[in-house]
Amino acid sequence: MSAPLVLSLGSDHAGFALKRALLAHLAVRGIAALDRGTHAEESCDYPVYARAVAADIASGAAALGVLVCSTGVGISIAANKVPGIRAALVHDAETAALARRHNDANILCLAGRSTSPALAAACLDAFLAAGFEGGRHARRVGLIEPR
Repeated sequence: MSAPLVLSLGSDHAGFALKRALLAHLAVRGIAALDRGTHAEESCDYPVYARAVAADIASGAAALGVLVCSTGVGISIAANKVPGIRAALVHDAETAALARRHNDANILCLAGRSTSPALAAACLDAFLAAGFEGGRHARRVGLIEPR
């Protein structure tokens, strides 16, 4: 029997509403989630939440993560500073699936200001349904990791 899937989610103030919608979506699907903040819409610093989610992935506390900031750019950059993290900013479900299949992405990043809850849920579902294909992609992912 395998361990239940656990996701870690985080956002800054600009991604707070979309993160809440995704937490609700995961709850309906019966998927456990760790909410690493923020917990309000007051201005805050996205690197804090990127590091918290990335730490959950790196430590094994969560299998995958989701991060949301205004554009998704800053929070993805911050998460990718953590060794072993491959955070991918996506804008559609196909790219979300390909990020898992080809890049073994372990954190999905979304733009809170331009992604609807329905599109975010579709991206998340595609991300969760996809598996890493390995093969030539494993070689390429290996070239990404620091030496």
